[in-house]
Amino acid sequence: MNQLEQLKQHTTIVADTGDFQAIEAYSPQDATTNPSLILKAVQKDEYRPLLEQSARDFKSHGAAHIIDQLLVAFGRRILDIIPGRVSTEVDARLSFDTEATVAKGRELIALYEAAGVDRERVLIKIASTWEGIRAAEALQKDGIRCNMTLLFALPQAVACADAGAQLISPFVGRIYDWHKKASGKEYHGADDPGVQSVQRIYNYYRKFGHATEVMGASFRNTSQIVELAGCDLLTISPELLQKLADGTAPVTRKLSPEGARDSDLQKLDLDEKTFRFMLNEDAMATEKLAEGIRQFCADAVKLEGMIAAL
Repeated sequence: MNQLEQLKQHTTIVADTGDFQAIEAYSPQDATTNPSLILKAVQKDEYRPLLEQSARDFKSHGAAHIIDQLLVAFGRRILDIIPGRVSTEVDARLSFDTEATVAKGRELIALYEAAGVDRERVLIKIASTWEGIRAAEALQKDGIRCNMTLLFALPQAVACADAGAQLISPFVGRIYDWHKKASGKEYHGADDPGVQSVQRIYNYYRKFGHATEVMGASFRNTSQIVELAGCDLLTISPELLQKLADGTAPVTRKLSPEGARDSDLQKLDLDEKTFRFMLNEDAMATEKLAEGIRQFCADAVKLEGMIAAL
């Protein structure tokens, strides 16, 4: 049994891509997309027609609406392949605007439902800013399930769970990148700061009874993935899914509710001031959150440029 098959015994596998062919190849339960992945996909000949059709069909509506239609077109195609859920991301330029994020989340769900897709099969992806978390709280009350992304620190995770978010995507690779650059050290296996961050969040959730799902994300190597076997879900790029499919080393469960209950984590009580202070005290989380929002914003602008050129 290869490593991917072993991992599926402990964890729900999610494909982190907008590439339909890659999704079909690895038979994941769910799939996640973001502006960068969609931008990458529409630059390929086989996916460019989706961009061209969205631009043609909705040219009188403006670039923002065309992008929404494009995201939903990708999501619908992905849902034809997978049995589970697809994550569709809100424009990162709304990351500090609660009301606009709520409105955009409702718009995206309305587009899916108009196309015959049940809202339970869609996760609306939102940056884990204080404003984004408040938007998720409002959307969840509407029955719109949220996937909280760009999550780098325990206070973000706790605030998301307190808000009733369906799922969080704590980043592993970007945390690893920051610490590697800051220290000049290479990290492996259980010593990886990104791995340790997700372990801490998983243990906190299970210890204190939070229902929010934990989906490790942003991996740089298969070692990081294997160390998180037992996490609720892991979203993995096609390249790393292939490496797992080619690997034969044993994969053992590392995370479990039983292990979480034995952890020495203390419960956090967070209001807005405490959240902002704790996030500010964490240089890595502060820098990576800001950087991630900037990158997704830049890729949204590039998508708009491609639409304008059409």
